Order: sequence, then structure tokens, then C-alpha cells
Amino acid sequence: MKFMRHPALAAALSLSLVAAPAIAWAQDKAPDKDKPKTDKSELYQQLNLFGDVLERIRNDYVEPPKETDLIEAAINGMLASLDPHSSYMNPKQFRDMQVQTRGEFGGLGIEVTMDNGLVKVVAPIDDTPAAKAGLQSGDLIVTLDDQPVMGLTLQEAVEKMRGKVDTKIKIGVRRQGKDPFDVTLTRAVIKIQSVKSRVEGGDIGYVRITSFTEQTAAGLNAALEKFKKDLGPKWKGVVLDLRNNPGGLLDQSIAVSDVFLDKGEIVSTRSRKAEDVQRWNAKPGDLAEGRPIVVLVNGGSASASEIVAGALQDHKRAIVLGTRSFGKGSVQTIMPVTGGGAMRLTTALYFTPSGRSIQKEGIKPDIEVEQAKVEPLKPADRTREENLRGSITNPNNRKDGTQPKDGSKAPSPDAPKPEAKPEGTQPPAESKDTPPQDPNEPAAQAANDYQLQRAMDLIRGITLYSQRGN
Repeated sequence: MKFMRHPALAAALSLSLVAAPAIAWAQDKAPDKDKPKTDKSELYQQLNLFGDVLERIRNDYVEPPKETDLIEAAINGMLASLDPHSSYMNPKQFRDMQVQTRGEFGGLGIEVTMDNGLVKVVAPIDDTPAAKAGLQSGDLIVTLDDQPVMGLTLQEAVEKMRGKVDTKIKIGVRRQGKDPFDVTLTRAVIKIQSVKSRVEGGDIGYVRITSFTEQTAAGLNAALEKFKKDLGPKWKGVVLDLRNNPGGLLDQSIAVSDVFLDKGEIVSTRSRKAEDVQRWNAKPGDLAEGRPIVVLVNGGSASASEIVAGALQDHKRAIVLGTRSFGKGSVQTIMPVTGGGAMRLTTALYFTPSGRSIQKEGIKPDIEVEQAKVEPLKPADRTREENLRGSITNPNNRKDGTQPKDGSKAPSPDAPKPEAKPEGTQPPAESKDTPPQDPNEPAAQAANDYQLQRAMDLIRGITLYSQRGN
């Protein structure tokens, strides 16, 4: 996305869409006098070659071709040959793209890119058919309704996955370490609730950003204000969950970063010309008021997510925990063209405040933690000092150091031993008649989320260490 945040320019900026590209709208510009000069005679010869081929197809192909399809395919082939994110959108695809950036569209709920001719899942969007079916970041889609994906452009594959609501599509999936399998999904209207928040453990604010849409920054601000009001002095810190977040609007990723930063650069972009650099800086004000922040990322965190994680990491405002992110650091500009379509052209790379390009590298976490399955262990039955006959009473229990007045003594060896509890655990509040916890409830999900548990441990440890230092 060519980040056009100049006072004289009003650009619609997006990092989402298909394959979570960084996107901006092109502005009319005067001819570039510094553009490298090309041998025009050679260019005209190549155009003549194109014209000759087109004319032969029109005249000699076995069936009369549709000329608009030929031109469209030629344009798309030219753009697709550049990189995985440059492409042509016909008028319908262009309209679909504009609908998607508004946060509601029809489909399966998968952000995708191309990988060696196959469609690769960047991330499933929360609460969509794709997420509910268990599709994962890194899955390769090899067939659509038993038709091979190889040979299709990304736009063509996306068109096949979209369709009328409540219709079904069978997807053939190849997953690393697994045998290929099929999954049937029912298309739905994809409504993205980009910000979800809750309190974890009575003292930590958890914020999940699923994508960067028009209301993301406002949703984050509201969540932080609610934590401040509800938790007061008990509020220890924030877990910002960007896992499987494929991207979104650039201005929203900048605004989200700015929420936690008082000053400094957030992101910059550099195009082919060295002097053409765009920079965005933070404004004073930290809504978390200096509290510890842990950002969760994984291989499904792409584009706008990586801008936020990189900015907070470089400014040492947050600790990034999880696994390496997707690594998409290129910028696409949307250029409307004659006929109602548009071209998406890679025009720049973006850089974190320290000057890092994350292209094909991703954001490397400060603390690498693979996701793991959490299973409760039965606590061991241990005897402690307090259970031994004749053990000495702790003198701190009485000001004068005497035994308790009730004459109580250590329990006899025959007395039932209390059940040992792991350090830091609390007995369950519910009674024996309480039904099992719904695994879909946030509390149950958090208990089974190993990376989230480590993030909360880290925040509590930082807070404790800081309090002792004061």
C-alpha cells in the first residue's frame, strides 16, 4: 500500500483483501521525469508482437473468442508475473474488494495467497465457516469442488470460493504432516467483529483483534477504557492477541500502535526511488498508562498485524510472544483503470521503526512459544511439615510465640491428609452439582490456550518484579 497520508492527498488505505496485501488508492500524478528511459522502438516491437498474437487468436482460434476476456487475461498475466500480490481486478472483483474492506462480505472466511500455483491459507477469520471447519494457517488448497487449483489465478480461485449464501463447496486440503483431506464448507455472509475483549484472571485485559477494519481503533479504545473502569488499580497489563490476523486497513494499524506509544515512528514505506519515503509517527498518550503489554503472534499474523507487532517491539513497549509471523512486507497500490476495473500493483516495501524489512522474514518473537495442548495433571499426594506429629508452630502465628489457646496440635498420622494443590491454584468455586464448563466459553478457551497462559504469567511476573523494585 502506498501509504498516501499527505495533507493534500486523501487515500483509502488497506492491508487486508485477498492475501492480506498492503493497499492504497493511487492518486493522479504528473509524469515522472526521473523515470528510466526505455528504447521506445523495442517497446513498440513488443506491442506489435502482442497485436499479432491477438489478431491470430481472433481469426484462427477454433471457436470465436471473447475479446474482453483475452485482454483481461493478458493484463492479469502481465501483473501476476511480477509477484504474488500484483493482479488485475475486473469490475465485479473490484466491487467485491471494496465491499470486503468495509468488513462484511459473502464467502468462507479465509485470507489466502498463492504459493507455487496453489492457494495457501494465510489465516481463517474468527467465527466463519473456515475457522469452524478447522482450516489452519499454512494449509494448501489443491482442489475446489474436485477441480484442481493449479493453473488458476488467485482472483479466479477466490471467485470460485465465493458464491450465494448457504451454498456448499468441497475443498481439497494438503496440510504438512497429514494426508490430504477434503472438507465441505457452507458459504455465509462474513461479518467481521474485529475487536473482542474480556478480563482474564481478574487482573489482565485481553484484547483479540481479528482484522483491521474501519472500527478497530475505536473498539480497542473502548476496551481499554472498560478495563480501566472495571479493574481500577487491579489492572496489571494487556495481552494483545494478533494471532491469525491477516491484516486490514493501514490507518487502523497505525492508530492501534499509536494507542500504546507516546512518541516515535510507527512505520515507514520506501518505493523504487530512494528519496520517496513516507513516515508515520505516534502522538502523545498511552491508554494502557505504561502497563506491561504482551503481543501474541503466529504464522497467520500478516501485514497490518506485523506493523503493530514490529512497532511495539522496536520501541520496547511490548514483548512479542509466540511464533514467527507471516512475513508480508510489500505495499500494493490500487489503481482504477478504464472500464471499471482496477490493477493492484506492488509499489513499495514497509519498514519497522528500527529500519527492519519484514518481507519474507516476518516478526520474530522475543519469546518463542509454540502452541501446545494443555491437559490437567492430577496433583501428587504429598506430606508437608504441618502434617507431621509434634511439628513446631510457626512463631509468626502468635505475637508472643506461644501455642494457640485452643490447644490445637498437629493432626495425627491417622487423620486424612488434605489434598495437595499446585502452587498458585485456587479451589474451584462451583459446587459438585456444577455442570462441566462449556469448552467454547472464553474461560475454557483461555485455560486451554498455552500461549495465552504464558503471556499472562509474563505480565504478572513483570508487575511483581516492578512492585518489588519500588
